Amino acid sequence: MRTFLILEKQHLDREGISFCCRTTYDDNAITNAVEIFNTASGAVHFMASNNDSGVRDYDMERFQLCKHFQFDWPVNHTSLSPDGKLVVIVGDDPNGLLIDANSGKTLHSMKGHHDFSFASAWSPDGRTFATGNQDKTCRIWDARNLSKAVHVLKGNLGAIRSIRFTSDGQFLSMAEPADFVHIFDVKSDYNRRQELDFFGEISGMSFSPDTDALFVGVWDRTYGSLLQFGRLYNNWYHDSLL
Repeated sequence: MRTFLILEKQHLDREGISFCCRTTYDDNAITNAVEIFNTASGAVHFMASNNDSGVRDYDMERFQLCKHFQFDWPVNHTSLSPDGKLVVIVGDDPNGLLIDANSGKTLHSMKGHHDFSFASAWSPDGRTFATGNQDKTCRIWDARNLSKAVHVLKGNLGAIRSIRFTSDGQFLSMAEPADFVHIFDVKSDYNRRQELDFFGEISGMSFSPDTDALFVGVWDRTYGSLLQFGRLYNNWYHDSLL
């Protein structure tokens, strides 16, 4: 995908496209991920990760390209820190990058994964973030000390393609390409976990803002669906998602 089509949220009931732009003329221009966020001023932006090794920051309200950072390898995913100052960059390289969101300067290179990375996510605490890799692991990092990952969470069969934290930071979920989603209790230092086992390729997942539900998209010609799992509260035991 080399172009972006934007529908304004206040006009979703109207037909047509609010804005369309071509990001690049590079032959390898596949947009791998888009993250929508609010700037400190309240403006709505999105950050696009591209196979042309670029990361672009667009102002969605003015339809303008604000920043363009270039890297040495295709970028598969980016995540902006809660305070908007740092960005995690992962892609076709075993090492991830932590960069300054304003200048694009590389602040640190995270070493530990053994293959290419496809997912990243920040915890609401603003200190912890996670990266998902083709080596079948999700690694947890502390931005205050990036000499090594503080936790290594293992999947079953495939790459970790999607990672999400709940808005309260209590749970982390990670999804494999198919069949498995793993949920970890962050407060237990990631020792308590739950595995969701179902049939189908996973297209994505997201927690509800109130943290009471986890939605998992299943891409399959026969069994394509949106699965919803509800959070079960049990005071004498730990929370779980059923």
